[in-house]
Amino acid sequence: MTLAWGPALGRPDLLAEPVRRALEGMPPALAERVEVAEIHPDHADTAVLVRETGMDLQDMANCIVVSGARAGEERVCAALVLGHTRADVNRTVRRALDVRKCSFMAMDEAVGRTGMEHGGITPLGLPAGWRVLVDAAVTGRERIVVGSGLRRSKLRLPGSLAAQLPAADVVEGLGLEL
Repeated sequence: MTLAWGPALGRPDLLAEPVRRALEGMPPALAERVEVAEIHPDHADTAVLVRETGMDLQDMANCIVVSGARAGEERVCAALVLGHTRADVNRTVRRALDVRKCSFMAMDEAVGRTGMEHGGITPLGLPAGWRVLVDAAVTGRERIVVGSGLRRSKLRLPGSLAAQLPAADVVEGLGLEL
């Protein structure tokens, strides 16, 4: 199955509201480099999408939400890693957040706080104040496929664009090989 990609802002129906707003707020030269394609909601998970479309797993990027606390202050970030890796939460993310302990945010809480659907969370349009940790390997990919905020679509953008997102920090070694 081949996906039909087109300009993301040309299909606002395929974008979660915070993602649409984030794209509208980007400089046009950047926003026009983001594409969207409709998918079956059952194909939102990376492994399933790769199996159904034949896309390269190394072009997929997963966004997870991690939280921790220091001195009673919550610290939250999103971690963006390639599909064939997993985020090094216990070392790299923990150090970046400067906390003793951190963990994946509960899915219901992540969905509620981002305004995005489970399986569609993306680094575009996250709440203000959340850092976006981007594995350096992501920026080296010609294109990556990430969530759109909805389970029924995906975004495609140059890997280098991930480093230009608001609050993005490129981190070496964030993604660990599976």
